[in-house]
Amino acid sequence: MSQASSITISLDGSNKTAAMPLLSGTLGPQVADIRKLYGQLGIFTYDPGYGETASCESKITYIDGDEGVLLYRGYPIEQLAENSDFIEVCYLLMYGELPNQDQLAKFRAGVTRHTMVHEQIRNFFNGFRRDAHPMAIMCGVVGALAAFYHDNLDINDAHQREIAAYRLIAKVPTIAAMAYKYALGQPFVYPRNDLSYAANFLHMLNAVPAEEYKVSPVLERAMDRILVLHADHEQNASTSTVRLAGSTGANPFACIAAGIAALWGPAHGGANEAVLKMLGEIGTPEKIPAFIEQVKDKNSNVKLMGFGHRVYKNFDPRAKIMKETCHEVLGELGIKDEPLLDMAMEMERIALTDDYFVSRKLYPNVDFYSGIILKAMGIPTSMFTVIFAVARTVGWVSQWKEMIEDPSQRIGRPRQIYTGAAVRDYVDVARR
Repeated sequence: MSQASSITISLDGSNKTAAMPLLSGTLGPQVADIRKLYGQLGIFTYDPGYGETASCESKITYIDGDEGVLLYRGYPIEQLAENSDFIEVCYLLMYGELPNQDQLAKFRAGVTRHTMVHEQIRNFFNGFRRDAHPMAIMCGVVGALAAFYHDNLDINDAHQREIAAYRLIAKVPTIAAMAYKYALGQPFVYPRNDLSYAANFLHMLNAVPAEEYKVSPVLERAMDRILVLHADHEQNASTSTVRLAGSTGANPFACIAAGIAALWGPAHGGANEAVLKMLGEIGTPEKIPAFIEQVKDKNSNVKLMGFGHRVYKNFDPRAKIMKETCHEVLGELGIKDEPLLDMAMEMERIALTDDYFVSRKLYPNVDFYSGIILKAMGIPTSMFTVIFAVARTVGWVSQWKEMIEDPSQRIGRPRQIYTGAAVRDYVDVARR
């Protein structure tokens, strides 16, 4: 980050002025450094949702929403999804460079050796109702890992931070699969060290002791792509939550549990579940035009899910990859006539040609196809956000590590505009 120039801010009716440095990153627009604004002018900025505010400096992920670009450490997401696998992407996000063969083998083995969870964690699940949402279970159990792995909670020790990172990346899929099996009433399936990260996750989700389960290479690749595409996405709501919690010095397991809680919201990680619900409510492709008219009607309160994005004002690059993967999965499973896919294709066609959507840049996003893929693979909608959490854990961990290692990091403390009552005196209850 470098200072290119500065801007001068003055208050009307006052002789006060302040020079705000303009900072430049590797890519993206310049940023006004307003850290001394209050000290020099006595005012704050107001930015609900922080859409125009950079809360940190980061080297991990870059998004150009206007051009539809997503980079992990400078590498286009399309290249990584095509040529890499999830563990290699994990290494890239954590360490900043693609690994050589020895580094990748060591990292892969390190993650694999941590996939087991403490046996007593099994007892946690008996305290949950069988119909509990798996995200509720994830919040509780991931946070509780600090009680079992308290030997690596010194966040000021680089080695302990790394061990915590390995443990989280390795154990979150195991906990996710346990939550799924618990809901089904099936036995938990232990991790297997001979399988890839994605294959191991699918095996823990689908295997039963009564018969052998073989992971399809096509489904394994599809799950791997889903994990890669969701691994990180700049300073989104859940990542910002992890950073904010981490800025207090909270342990990494608590920080990731906070991220899972934020991801649970339907406006964030639950969007692909909402897409399937929307398509189910529409019913058939013939009813899509009527639904579209309802979407256009400002008084209908009908929302179009899976289109548009807070950041992307162009086609979500992840959506293109998901669309291709969707056809691969349906072909592998022999699903030729999938009503949801037919509806999705028709919805996409209309959205890309209708002036209402084109003018508003409402392009299909990654959630539009990922839900169809997961449903075709037999995964219930309640698990969709859980799988998102499995993928995003490495992004959260990488962002958390970067924040801890940043010497300029301070505890998060947003300001506010107070609009409550002015100063007033207490009145005794008998006189009110």
